[in-house]
Amino acid sequence: MIEAIGRALLFDIDGTLANTDPLHLKAFNLVLGPRGHVFDHARFSRELQGFENVSIGERFLPDEAPERRALILDEKEEVFRTLVAGQIEPLPGLMALLDRADAAGIPMVAVTNAPRLNAELLLSGLGITHRFKALVIGAELLHGKPHPLPYQEGLRFAGASAMASIAFEDSRTGVQSAAAAGIPTIGIRTSLNHADLVAAGAIASASGFDDPDLLTRLAAAMAW
Repeated sequence: MIEAIGRALLFDIDGTLANTDPLHLKAFNLVLGPRGHVFDHARFSRELQGFENVSIGERFLPDEAPERRALILDEKEEVFRTLVAGQIEPLPGLMALLDRADAAGIPMVAVTNAPRLNAELLLSGLGITHRFKALVIGAELLHGKPHPLPYQEGLRFAGASAMASIAFEDSRTGVQSAAAAGIPTIGIRTSLNHADLVAAGAIASASGFDDPDLLTRLAAAMAW
């Protein structure tokens, strides 16, 4: 199969490929709650969702040394991985969409601010690691989301142009990152509503990958 030159699909992972945000919320409360920070869904979506752990540590653990912050947030990620094990389910329509992109020769890249262990666990748990041309980890770059660099890297790996591609994101920081890279971005409404996603820069939103309007848009954009 010859890849469709210039086009690509780029996906965030948490909250986009699978609705893992409730488990992240629980893990943050288990670890940060005893340290005076308790989050409901609304606060999670504003202050935690999509942010790198370094910035979360700076904001919520300002009195801790950087090394200690990192250890505390590593503990949160370990709690999350324990919670999510065996509970990873794809969003509706995801597998059919990946099949269609593969058949059309359109490269796909995963772009996340999650730690590599988490990202690899989720992709392997969904059985889709092999689908992606690359896995871009924000913390391994000079800048993570909301900076455009992670998505610029994703385009580079895919050999794709921004305006000919589509990104899928569920968080404000993620939408901002993809949009700043010049990629038309579809917001996935696992945690945020349509208005919030569009305000962050999404061109449209969808409840899942089986959304009829999304499928129509993809058929036109990807020419499949």
